Amino acid sequence: MSQIISFTLNGEKISLETDPMRRLLDVLRDDFSETGVKEGCGEGECGACSVFLNGKLVNSCLVAVGSVHGMNVETIVHFKTTPAYRVIEQAFGDAGSVQCGFCTPGMVLAAYALLKDNPNPDETDIREAISGNLCRCTGYNMIVDGIKLAAKQGNGKW
Repeated sequence: MSQIISFTLNGEKISLETDPMRRLLDVLRDDFSETGVKEGCGEGECGACSVFLNGKLVNSCLVAVGSVHGMNVETIVHFKTTPAYRVIEQAFGDAGSVQCGFCTPGMVLAAYALLKDNPNPDETDIREAISGNLCRCTGYNMIVDGIKLAAKQGNGKW
């Protein structure tokens, strides 16, 4: 049974008629070509499908699109237009935090979610903040270094 779902996607108000039980991940990728939102595990374990929902980091594979009616969804595509993204991007590049890139959108969003709440995290804080994101390439140390560098370069202005 279809229903009209309205929400804001990356600053644009949208409405679509769809099954409200469809995963937000599928709607973002299939209906709006948001390919920066990736499917890794489909079970909320890997963080590849991370988005901000009303400013909170969530795994879009676990969210029914019907539950986002009236809410704000922000993907990596929109986040890339922000000054915070540029700081994290530079830090990740300088620290060699990116290898294959599959986990990078989710890691970047997780880094920002941490830094906006804790602009000066220690290594334990960082590792806890990215614990919901899986990376098969880096062994995490370079990602942790990138987030430390972003915290330093961001000067607490998140």
